[in-house]
Amino acid sequence: MIADLRPENAKEVVTIVGKFPGVQCGESLRIDGIWTRHPTHGPQFKASGFQSELPASVYGIRKYLGSGLVKGVSKGLADRIVRRFGEATLKVISEESARLQEVDGIGKQRARSIKEAWDEQSHIRDLSLFLAPYGVTPAQIVKIYKEFGFVAIDTIKENPFRLAREIKGIGFKSCDRIAINMGIGNDSPKRVDAGIEFVMQELQDEGHTAFPESDLVDNAVEKLEIDIDTAKQGVDRVVAGSALKRFTPPDSTTYCQLPYNFTAEEKIARSVRRIQDNESGLPPIKRSIAVDWAEEKAGFEFGALQKAAIENALAHKIFVLTGGPGTGKTTILRAVVNILKAKKARVLLAAPTGRAAQRLTETTGAYGQTIHRLLKFDPSEGSFTVNESKPLSADVIIVDEASMLDARLAASLFQAIPTRSHLVLVGDIDQLPSVGAGNVLKDLIASQRIPVTRLDQVFRQSKQSSIVHYAHAINSGQVSLPTPVDKASELVRNKDFQFLSAADQADCSQKILDVFNVFIKRTLAIDPVNEAQVLAPMHRGDAGVGNLNALMQDTLNPTRESIPFGPTRYKPGDKIIQTRNNYDKGVFNGDIGVIASIDGVNGTIEVDFDGNTVTFEKADLLDIALAYAVSIHKSQGSEYPVVVIPLLKAHFMMLQRNLVYTAITRGKRKVVIVGDPAAYAMATRNADSKTRCTLLKERLVLEAAG
Repeated sequence: MIADLRPENAKEVVTIVGKFPGVQCGESLRIDGIWTRHPTHGPQFKASGFQSELPASVYGIRKYLGSGLVKGVSKGLADRIVRRFGEATLKVISEESARLQEVDGIGKQRARSIKEAWDEQSHIRDLSLFLAPYGVTPAQIVKIYKEFGFVAIDTIKENPFRLAREIKGIGFKSCDRIAINMGIGNDSPKRVDAGIEFVMQELQDEGHTAFPESDLVDNAVEKLEIDIDTAKQGVDRVVAGSALKRFTPPDSTTYCQLPYNFTAEEKIARSVRRIQDNESGLPPIKRSIAVDWAEEKAGFEFGALQKAAIENALAHKIFVLTGGPGTGKTTILRAVVNILKAKKARVLLAAPTGRAAQRLTETTGAYGQTIHRLLKFDPSEGSFTVNESKPLSADVIIVDEASMLDARLAASLFQAIPTRSHLVLVGDIDQLPSVGAGNVLKDLIASQRIPVTRLDQVFRQSKQSSIVHYAHAINSGQVSLPTPVDKASELVRNKDFQFLSAADQADCSQKILDVFNVFIKRTLAIDPVNEAQVLAPMHRGDAGVGNLNALMQDTLNPTRESIPFGPTRYKPGDKIIQTRNNYDKGVFNGDIGVIASIDGVNGTIEVDFDGNTVTFEKADLLDIALAYAVSIHKSQGSEYPVVVIPLLKAHFMMLQRNLVYTAITRGKRKVVIVGDPAAYAMATRNADSKTRCTLLKERLVLEAAG
């Protein structure tokens, strides 16, 4: 950070360069460092460390208290408090808070609230100073305080590796620096055991539900910088303590799993067998006659594979329907729902995300909901209330976008399926796998224990779509693309798939802004916030999610009113994305909304999620991010009228066929790729997406064998 700070009793400001986590307006700092001279900006003081002190002057106290730091204290109220108590203000709040009632507008309840907010901020401030040398960000500090409360510092001193275990984003290097200061050795069992769990959690974050034990040991040796015997002993201890499970499939190697992944795959396999081994509760259906009736109702002729898929969905207790865009999945779903409704069968429809559930409702004419709402999550219990002992009340459960099902959510869903019910899973297995760990849909298909229909014919009503044409070309490895243009002004209204050349990341980000300002706003004349979406392969870099969001916020929402949180300033009108399931508020990972209003005094914002208004406190802001641009992974299950995709060689780590295929198939009416044709070719040719290590297929085979 570069800041202009005013030395005590001086008129001129001094430019200070350094890191000052947690520092608030009005604080007094004692800074160590050296004087340097910048070739352009002149003298600067380069900070090597600092100590923070609460402000002692009336001016500093007023600035500090009115900065929005203490919830419920506005600038006006801060002025009144400081006028009453002067230099004793902070002492009064800290030690004699009842005296705050001497200030006009402060009653007993408000005085108590100010004192509670002050105490919380004091703990956060102490925690910030304690963790300042270790590179812990302000956002992470808030998360640590939310997790551990006022005993956070004592908890960290007792075992700093709990940060790596329990606080996402804090790695072992940060914990090690703390541990070294506390004299904890490199091969300490406390460090090794927590480290092995952390390595396994990192592997889970990559999508694995299991990992070969020998490879886990090798990973631990490398990442923890320990010898192989120490790593093996650590794995034994962690397994003995039940923090890891071992599983050895027949004629295979030994795997390690985190307990909830072990249990999830086991529950899925058992549920599949339970459902398949029991009779159907559906009324008798003459399937071929029902298909003819649905075809007449639809008003057009079904393909042979579509007819077979409809019959399979009605005939089998568990059935998988997969295929790419334009192959008729929607037609089949609508026909199945119509037949079941005509037979007075009880049908439930669900999808992993709110947007996918809404689309399911629109395409079938029946009510679709998210899986989380279907299973009724109870925040007080931390679990779903619909489960094996209290199953769903339905004859058929249809789940769309099933490629997004991770192992844990699938386990909860499968357990809640009544024994006599049917389960129909619909999804495109060529898309990216689930964000969470597992590869459920592919594993179900690979086990050969479940009937599957794969649609591979593009039907007449979709043949005119260039998006569908290029999506299938990518999926088959054909490197074909529309003739690239050089300027956003050369993009045309009547083409639904276009390519805009960009030389590098900086050029790409600028041209994306041009696409929004020139093509989307002027040529298409549509809302650039609500009807267009940037889908980026990576978070970092000039053409990554982070930088694009900053640039697009400045361009599309230049209003000055904002609430700062970490490096981001949230403004009314901003598009944001929820990054974690929050069952208390009823918003889930991947939900996109628009900020309706902000409250600078209390540090809260209100977000409109498709008509559902949710209030976020300051701590909740950890779980949201700007969403003018989102990662392609986060776009799964969603569709947007217009999609803009940066694609460059700089994204080489992510240039895989299923990534670009997923991005393109998110576009309903228009897709514009901005980047390098060579990067597009690299992605199309690269079918070797990273293999996820899972054991669901093996468990399904074992369970079926009895």
